[in-house]
Amino acid sequence: MSVISYLSQSSTINLIVIATLSLYFIVIFSIFIYRYRVINRRLQVESDTLASLYTSSDDTPDSRSIFYNYITRNKGVEEKVLKAAISDTIRVSTRGLTQLSIIASTSPFIGLFGTVVGILDSFGKLAHLKSASLSVVAPAISEALVATAVGIFVAIFAYSFNLLLKRKVYELHSTLESISEILLSRSR
Repeated sequence: MSVISYLSQSSTINLIVIATLSLYFIVIFSIFIYRYRVINRRLQVESDTLASLYTSSDDTPDSRSIFYNYITRNKGVEEKVLKAAISDTIRVSTRGLTQLSIIASTSPFIGLFGTVVGILDSFGKLAHLKSASLSVVAPAISEALVATAVGIFVAIFAYSFNLLLKRKVYELHSTLESISEILLSRSR
């Protein structure tokens, strides 16, 4: 069965469910692509800063590093200022992760809702037939199960993207902590 014929035979509720899950799919890819690029850029800058601090005796972080502005504004290295810089960077970097978690946990239920409504609708239509064999019942139920499959499909991507971004944020956090420790140790 083609997508167009499936959609033309679907109930209004099933169409709303598929449309919602399609919107979810677009949202998760948008969040992932944007956040992944932002975090990767920040991680690259901070990794370069860390490597520079390891290999030189210079106490000044790279001018692209988040620490540079904090240190130059405060005219020195202070532990509380560095912690604030790290917290702020992590807070900004984790934007969108809550939405990915919500989509990952709700999309299977939205799909299941579409399936239940589809099966109820199918049984309602079958009740008017004098005899219903498996060849009549099976296609109607298989059409209803499409919503659950789409919900699970969306959830897999949302959950996977959420974990990938969390890992990148962890790497960024570890790098920022290392830079902070080096700056603090050299300022004493």
